[in-house]
Amino acid sequence: MIGARYLVVLLLLLGSTGVLLSRGDTDRVPMSAPLAEMPEDIGQWHGHDIAIADDVLAILGKGDFLNRVYTYGPGGNAGVMPISLFIGYFATQRTGQAIHSPQNCLPGAGWTFQSSKYATLTAANGKNFNVGEYTIANGDARQFVLYWYQAHGRSIPNEYVSKAYMVADAMRLRRTDGAIVRVITTIAPNETQDEARKRVFAFTAQMAPSLPRFIPN
Repeated sequence: MIGARYLVVLLLLLGSTGVLLSRGDTDRVPMSAPLAEMPEDIGQWHGHDIAIADDVLAILGKGDFLNRVYTYGPGGNAGVMPISLFIGYFATQRTGQAIHSPQNCLPGAGWTFQSSKYATLTAANGKNFNVGEYTIANGDARQFVLYWYQAHGRSIPNEYVSKAYMVADAMRLRRTDGAIVRVITTIAPNETQDEARKRVFAFTAQMAPSLPRFIPN
């Protein structure tokens, strides 16, 4: 019965999204800075950009993307695993462009999910973010992943809830813009999952206050 209700909600949501796309209204999108201007230095972390392959960009669609790896300390500290930050911002989702779930591509790349849950992250400025977290594995390799969807001042870890808000805001505010934020670190063989989690949460708490410059509230 629960599955049937879930399917009905999903079909209604997809139908509403289709109506919005077919209307082709123009979004009212506030000005924002390009993601390339995200600070390269965040606390003791220094970042360098990683090019996104053309075939991946073709899948992602029309948007603004940041793909950056941050290393800890001057020149990178070999004792601290680096952190990968990906942000994809879409100014409109009316024309077929849409935010992709971070979980879609992982199974095809050989990664399997070991655990997942929702959590609350408190940023350095005191703002709380509702986030999703999971641990993935590929053979002996493990990674800790933190992610959420952000739009109009909200942080949402659930893809379907995010799309529901997008539909509502399209009708109420004439806005369908939004972004996905994903932070990943490798779990080193000599550390626990909790240690990797603390590293990602600490980095993200420092990074998150910068996001409104690039993802309009």
